[in-house]
Amino acid sequence: NRGFTEMHCMSGHSNFVSCVCIIPPSDLYPRGLIATGGNDHNICIFTVDSSAPLYVLKGHKNTVCSLSSGKFGTLLSGSWDATAKVWLNDRCMMTLQGHTAAIWAVKILPEQGLMLTGSADKTIKLWKAGRCERTFTGHEDCVRGLAILSEMEFLSCANDASVRRWHISGECLQVYYGHTNYIYSISVFPQCKDFVTTGEDRSLRIWKKGECAQTIRLPAQSVWCCCVLDNGDIVVGTSDGIIRVFTESLERTASAEEIQAFENELSQASIDPKTGDLGDINAHDLPGREHLKDPGTRDGQTRLINDNGKVEAYQWSVSEGRWIKIGDVVGSSGATQQTSGKVLFEGKEYDYVFTIDVNESGLSYKLPYNITDDPWLTAYNFLQKNDLNPMFLDQVAKFIMDNTKGQTLSTSAQFSDPFTGAGRYVPGSSSGSSTTPAADPFTGAGRYVPGSASNTVAPAGGADPYTGKGAYQSAEAKVENIYFPKKDAVTFGQANPAQILGKLKELNGSATEEHKLTEDDLIVLEKLLSATCKTSAEKPTAQQLQTLWRAVNWPEDIVFPALDILRLSVRHPTVSENFCSEKDHVQFIILLLKFLNPKGKQANQLLALRALCNCFVSEAGQKLLMEQRDEIMTQAIEMKSGNNKNIHIALATLTLNYAVCLHKVNNIEGKAQCLSVISTVMEVVQDPEAIFRLLVALGTLISDDTNAVQLAKSLGVDSQIKKYASVSEPAKLSECCRFVLNLL
Repeated sequence: NRGFTEMHCMSGHSNFVSCVCIIPPSDLYPRGLIATGGNDHNICIFTVDSSAPLYVLKGHKNTVCSLSSGKFGTLLSGSWDATAKVWLNDRCMMTLQGHTAAIWAVKILPEQGLMLTGSADKTIKLWKAGRCERTFTGHEDCVRGLAILSEMEFLSCANDASVRRWHISGECLQVYYGHTNYIYSISVFPQCKDFVTTGEDRSLRIWKKGECAQTIRLPAQSVWCCCVLDNGDIVVGTSDGIIRVFTESLERTASAEEIQAFENELSQASIDPKTGDLGDINAHDLPGREHLKDPGTRDGQTRLINDNGKVEAYQWSVSEGRWIKIGDVVGSSGATQQTSGKVLFEGKEYDYVFTIDVNESGLSYKLPYNITDDPWLTAYNFLQKNDLNPMFLDQVAKFIMDNTKGQTLSTSAQFSDPFTGAGRYVPGSSSGSSTTPAADPFTGAGRYVPGSASNTVAPAGGADPYTGKGAYQSAEAKVENIYFPKKDAVTFGQANPAQILGKLKELNGSATEEHKLTEDDLIVLEKLLSATCKTSAEKPTAQQLQTLWRAVNWPEDIVFPALDILRLSVRHPTVSENFCSEKDHVQFIILLLKFLNPKGKQANQLLALRALCNCFVSEAGQKLLMEQRDEIMTQAIEMKSGNNKNIHIALATLTLNYAVCLHKVNNIEGKAQCLSVISTVMEVVQDPEAIFRLLVALGTLISDDTNAVQLAKSLGVDSQIKKYASVSEPAKLSECCRFVLNLL
């Protein structure tokens, strides 16, 4: 049997299905799964044997129009709601936000953790572990399709009628022109760089060695989608509801009758000249049937003839050495385009694109022209661009004027979007922001460096890796995992109260009148410090906390000693209850997040991170930080950009404390965010202590959770951390790393 037969009809959507993708076989589903995205905002997952969905993925707020599957059961979806989502089995792990318009195309790259999205905002974005790494700009209209060439290169096609080849670094390597209208779909041949495209110009085009090697016309206006099968056959789906398969193989070629039927269908197709698929047409100027006696010069070349007032289109087939009729051109008298949209040429829209034959050799050039253009200037530019004799200037200008007679400037009807039928979507532009590295924060005055005591690495030789206390012996004979899952939060408690107070008093001297603290205020803060640093048995009072709140609202350049007092006091249950309670927690979080600004002072960044870490000591603090997790993590990760190792250690500790909480509640979305942060921060930190804490966080997150293990693998975390397994110093780093790798 040369063809395909229908095996199943699957249904589960309440409206049209806009994309389909295969999820490769796994232990659980040895025959793989089928995912479909629909206009009902849902994704249905089917087994091969059942007509009803195995499960339905809900979460998008508009049509799901693109799907791509990756390793370890991950699925990436793109939607008209301008977001992409990463799914693992039946759960949404991450939402990729950043595009300003519908996401028409998504692809998971071979290198783990890398994903691509193409959007109606004309850009393509590269995501790593859920964060946008890079934006590719160059297309002049909606990006409609993506295809992967290798780990380093990919292709994109767009409504601007061009295909682009990109390097993952952001560079556009090549632009391919050939289509005369929107390109909807692109697919690559196995094991090579050749590819196929389909679009709104009724054609399937086959590209080899960077050139359009063959054009196959179809008897339908829109060729929505194409895919290349493993055997090299090409499958296309068209707007007439038919799927057609094209092959190079003689064994699989259709019967003579089927081929004849296809040709008849093609020859009966009516081609609307307004689409510009065949350039501009003036029936009176066309040659008659005798024109078809001359052979064509290249495959896919089109020729129009006037057969007793009826315009017919033919295409040259090199393999068969004959002209094949591809349709009748309807309504082609006078060549006006008043009713149509525009003609696309090299990705731009024009009112006309003329084909100018220069001489008998059959060489022809395209001349694009808009009614608003000056015919003389257009003619001059055309001759310049194509290196033609300037003597032709009058002739070309006259040709333009003769062929655009009576055309007045009218607001031409826009193309309607082929998917929605709605008017053309004109997306807004997206703006990129840049962050500059922070300036050196420490004031030359005074020698107090915030938290300097806590920067020491725990002494070697069996001391607890966090606190430096307690001895555990790691005998080489049986190395047991003492690192994770970690059960309690890690805090920053070391302090020198006298130094902190000295600095506070010194800076108070330079504070403005409205911020200045009285002698009494300073005594109140001293008492708070001794109460929370366990040097006195008194409980912190409301008055002390009010004074502290005034101090932490000091200007940024002098606030750090007050922040240090906050960092130490928040470990005390009374203080924590006060700041993290339902009543005041909003201001408290806003205050700390304000200091996590990449342009801010490093001392403040460090102390704000440490204060957040210390909040995990109390129930109230844990509850608040878990509720605000998304915002805190999003802000905190910006602190990775500096090169201050203490800030990196604090950031790693915050992530670890989140991992401890998430391990208890098993919130997979939270774990996904945490894994993304670990993966992102792991790329930039160098400090062994920070890396160690990130490894413990990773181990804690994936312990006893197969979903989290799968997700970590799909993000490529294992390849990221491998190098630490062979580090000799500190020993805890390589030991912990090996335990994590065993889980993965």
